[in-house]
Amino acid sequence: MVPFRQFLLKIHSRCNLACDYCYVYESVDQSWRDRPRAMAPGTVRRAAAHIAEHARTHALTEVHVILHGGEPLLVGATRLDAVLRVLADALDGVAELRLSMQTNGLRLAEDPALLPVLARHRVRIGVSLDGTAATHDRHRLRPDGRGSHADVARALRLLGDGPYRDLYAGLLCTIDLAADPVETYEALLAFSPPLLNLLLPHGTWHTPPPGLAARTTPPRTAPGPTPVEPVPYARWLCAVFDRWYDAPRRETGIRLFEEILALLLGGTARSEAVGLTPVDLVVVETDGTIEQADSLKVTYPGAPSTGLDVFRHTFADAARQEAFRARQRGRAGLAPVCAACPRSAVCGGGLYAHRYHPGATPTPFAAPSVYCADLAVLVDHIADRLRRDVTRLRAASQPVPR
Repeated sequence: MVPFRQFLLKIHSRCNLACDYCYVYESVDQSWRDRPRAMAPGTVRRAAAHIAEHARTHALTEVHVILHGGEPLLVGATRLDAVLRVLADALDGVAELRLSMQTNGLRLAEDPALLPVLARHRVRIGVSLDGTAATHDRHRLRPDGRGSHADVARALRLLGDGPYRDLYAGLLCTIDLAADPVETYEALLAFSPPLLNLLLPHGTWHTPPPGLAARTTPPRTAPGPTPVEPVPYARWLCAVFDRWYDAPRRETGIRLFEEILALLLGGTARSEAVGLTPVDLVVVETDGTIEQADSLKVTYPGAPSTGLDVFRHTFADAARQEAFRARQRGRAGLAPVCAACPRSAVCGGGLYAHRYHPGATPTPFAAPSVYCADLAVLVDHIADRLRRDVTRLRAASQPVPR
C-alpha cells in the first residue's frame, strides 16, 4: 500500500468566478451542488486527526496539505485561520506540515486580512492566470460576465512585490490554443513567478478538449515513430519550451518541462501528469467525503467517489481501495499499447482522467491519453533538444588533438 502524502482539502465548495472550462462546475459530475458551501469545524478536525494518524502510522516525516475549492479564500480570514490552526495542532510533533493553496487570487486583493493569516501559517500560494488580459478574460469571468484579469494582476502585485513574496508559489495557466504561446508565456513572466504550471485542458476521448476530435473507439497508436495526426497542443508547448529553454538566463521554472527533462535523465516526476510515480494524493470534500482527484469529474458522474468519509473511515481505508491502487501500478497500470511504448517511462500514459473512453476494455481507463499524440511529439522534441546539447557538451569536453 502506498501511503498518502498529499491531502487536498476542499474548504469551500463555491467560487466567485464562472470559468467556462471549469472541471468542477462545467463537467459531467455535478456533485458540488449537494455539498455544503464551507467545511464545518468538526469536519476539519476529523480530517486533521486522520491526516496525523496516517502520518504516524506510516512514519511520514512531512505531509502536504493543499487548500482548495471552489475558491478556498471565500471562507474568510477568521475561518481560514481556524482551519490552519487545527491542522497545525494535529500535526505538531507528528510530521512537518507543508501548506499550500490554489486560488484565483481575487480575494487576496479584496480582503486585506487574508495575507497576514496566510503568512502567519506559511501557506504557499499558487494563483490561476491564463496569460494576457484578453486570453484570461475570454475564459475566467465573474458570474456577471466581467473579466477578472485586472483584479488578479492587482493581487499578484500584492503577493509578488512586498513582504509576502516568500508565499508566492507560482502561476497555473490553462492552455488556450487560440492564444499565441510565446505571448502567453511572456505575459505570465511579467508577474515574476517562481514556477509555472501549464495545464492541458481536461478532456477525454468521449468529450475531447478544444482542438481535438472525439472518437467512437480508442486509438491504437503504434509505439515508436512520432505520430502524424494533428498535435496542436504539442506545437503550442514546443514553442513555449524553445522560448524557455533558449533564454540566456533562467527566467522561471516550468513544471511540465522540468519533469520531462528529469525523467529523460533517469529521474522521477513529482506529479501525476507525467511519469510513473504512484499517486499519493487524496481529496476531502466540504462534507467530509473522501474522494479521488478532481480531474476525474470530467469522465462520468460520481467518478471520484469512494463511498468513504472522515467520520466513519480512515485514509488507510481509502488507500486500500482498488480505485486508488489502480493509479499506483506504474507501467503495469497502463493500456497495453502504452506499456509497450518507449516513451511510457516519461509520459506515464498521461493523466489518468485523460485516458477515459467508455468503450475501452477491460476498464474505461485502459486507453492511451486523449493527448497521446501531443505528448509523444512533446517528449520527442524535448529529448532531441537535450540529446543535441549533451552531444555538444561532450564534444566540447574532449581534449584538443596536438
